[in-house]
Amino acid sequence: MKKRRYNKALSHTHGNQHKALGNSACVTARHKKKYDLVYVCREDRYKKIKVPHGYEIEDSLLHIAPLPASDPLTKKQQKARSKAAAKARRADLKLKASRWKHHIGDRIEGRKLRSSSGMLRFMSYIMPQRCDALNTYADSFDITETERYCRNKVKDGMTGFGILHVLLAAYVRTISQRPGINRFISGQEIFSRYSIDVVMTVKKNMTVESPDTCIKVYFEPTDTIEDVYNKFNEVIKSSIGENADTSFDSISGAMKKIPRPFLRFFVWLINKLDYHGKLPFSLLEVSPFHGSMIITSMGSLGIKPIYHHIYNFGNLPVFLSYGKTKVKVSYDIQGNQIKRKTIDLKVVTDERICDGFYYASAFKIMKKYVENPWLLEEPPKEVFDDIE
Repeated sequence: MKKRRYNKALSHTHGNQHKALGNSACVTARHKKKYDLVYVCREDRYKKIKVPHGYEIEDSLLHIAPLPASDPLTKKQQKARSKAAAKARRADLKLKASRWKHHIGDRIEGRKLRSSSGMLRFMSYIMPQRCDALNTYADSFDITETERYCRNKVKDGMTGFGILHVLLAAYVRTISQRPGINRFISGQEIFSRYSIDVVMTVKKNMTVESPDTCIKVYFEPTDTIEDVYNKFNEVIKSSIGENADTSFDSISGAMKKIPRPFLRFFVWLINKLDYHGKLPFSLLEVSPFHGSMIITSMGSLGIKPIYHHIYNFGNLPVFLSYGKTKVKVSYDIQGNQIKRKTIDLKVVTDERICDGFYYASAFKIMKKYVENPWLLEEPPKEVFDDIE
């Protein structure tokens, strides 16, 4: 029987690698002991396999025939995949946390910063709520060349490639160079997040009656624009449509059935658990209030961007909103008229995670990549770690 050797490179440096195998999901995590954990989800069954270092696993175990494209996944299959993804995600976070010395107070999703300035740490005590610390920022991006780049990508077969993918890839690349904007405040302490978690609210169908759902996509600092496109579209495909059922939909459906007194107690309880870093991982995974950044497209609604607040609950530090494309007319030195396409961006930030100079340098980097998206086709030459 044909065999293949487990590739140890999968578990190095940047955590687990997710490999789609037809209708299955296989994720490998490096374990401190003398074996690797291989998470295999095939159709409606989920398994965790221990593979000793250097041993081989049979291809027949991993090869699963894909379902026909016309057959949607059942709820049982969706739950199995979600469970496999959550297990792999937790293993990935543990792997990333192992790069740093563990200290009391570290959380599942990030490590506590201990070398930040006294003023930065003090700010979370004089402004204990996120609504106390909101800063707003507005900018305009020239996307004349960016739109041409997007059209070329669509011609190359990347269906639906657009400005949103460029903005996401630019933000991911910015975090690789300015990791301080990926911090968060929880329990009045500053933490550095292990991964890049982007949250977005989407409508299942573009109608007034259609319900909203929240998606969360996980990126790595080394991701290229093609990686961002593939990861984002994979999540979108499983989330939109009337028959799609995400983990967020299941949680919100259950919560609307809880009587008001119990719901108030439940929200109070998860607030306390979150403050002390004891919130269950299953809730962190589906919560749209925990992540690196949340983004919304006002352009898809045909309106200008808004300054959207960020929430006291959870730990989201940045909210991005961008509007519809506009044509800006300017004149060159000879007086000739020049038409350029632009979009407006409005951002609300939590000023307690880093200072204004740091934020300014980060948004300058983001602007450079949005206006020159071809620079995102290669991984960054260097990825910077946040302070200890």
